[in-house]
Amino acid sequence: MITLCIRYEIDQNKHSDFEKYARAWPEPIRRCGGDLIGYFLPTKFAGPTNSALALISFPNLTAYEKYRDALTKDPSAVENVAYVEQSGCILNEERSLLQRVP
Repeated sequence: MITLCIRYEIDQNKHSDFEKYARAWPEPIRRCGGDLIGYFLPTKFAGPTNSALALISFPNLTAYEKYRDALTKDPSAVENVAYVEQSGCILNEERSLLQRVP
């Protein structure tokens, strides 16, 4: 099992745009073979208010590679990417693959 960790730096003045983007992902992610653990948005209570996180699990690296390919062809995913690019709410995105410690 591997988990894709996507760390986002977001424009804190466009929090609602990022939330709309995050809410649009569950179905395309599932259709394309990912198991969405969740999107996590910043709070004003602790930590930076411009940092968000997404966690998506896959059985193995091959499944992740198939997911990436399928996502580029999924109409809802393509539409959501276009939306977020137009909104400018994501300033930076960093991806890493993690393994769970048993």
